[in-house]
Amino acid sequence: MTEAYPLQWPAGKPRTNRPERARFDISQERAQKGILEQIRMLGGKLPVISTNIPLRRDGLPYANRRPADDKGVAVYFTLRGQQMCFACDRWDDIKDNMQAIHKTIEALRGIERWGSGDMVQQAFTGFTALPSQESPYDVLGVKPTATPDEIDAAFKQKAMFAHPDKGGSTEAMQKLNEARRKLRERAA
Repeated sequence: MTEAYPLQWPAGKPRTNRPERARFDISQERAQKGILEQIRMLGGKLPVISTNIPLRRDGLPYANRRPADDKGVAVYFTLRGQQMCFACDRWDDIKDNMQAIHKTIEALRGIERWGSGDMVQQAFTGFTALPSQESPYDVLGVKPTATPDEIDAAFKQKAMFAHPDKGGSTEAMQKLNEARRKLRERAA
């Protein structure tokens, strides 16, 4: 369960080292309401706006709180059964980071309204769905200085386990064959 306080920054998302001053002219309350409204209109469920603003039991911030040191904001919600997260720490004020997230979701909703709805789903998942590009050296477990004989020996060793007849898979053998082919071409 994602908590509103303290800030739950998404794993793997880099942080901004030098936040900038934003030109948004909005209150934190309006920015927060804008995020919630955009998520609702997008069809999202169970939004949590996570910041380093301490909250009272009723979920509202304390009136006499001091400004949070970390100005980052992460917004978690569920869309079409998938957990989504928008996070921003580019700006030097929490309300501005909230407004940036509000405007981002609003723009994605616009894409959907303009008839390119499949692009919205791609925007949410497209980059995380890309396969990692493993080098042929890593696939065969050889160094870049490997000779053709060393490449062939490594291929045979790995093929003993990757071959479908030996408990491996067709995909694993294709990966090995492709790696050997590329490395042989480089060696020639």
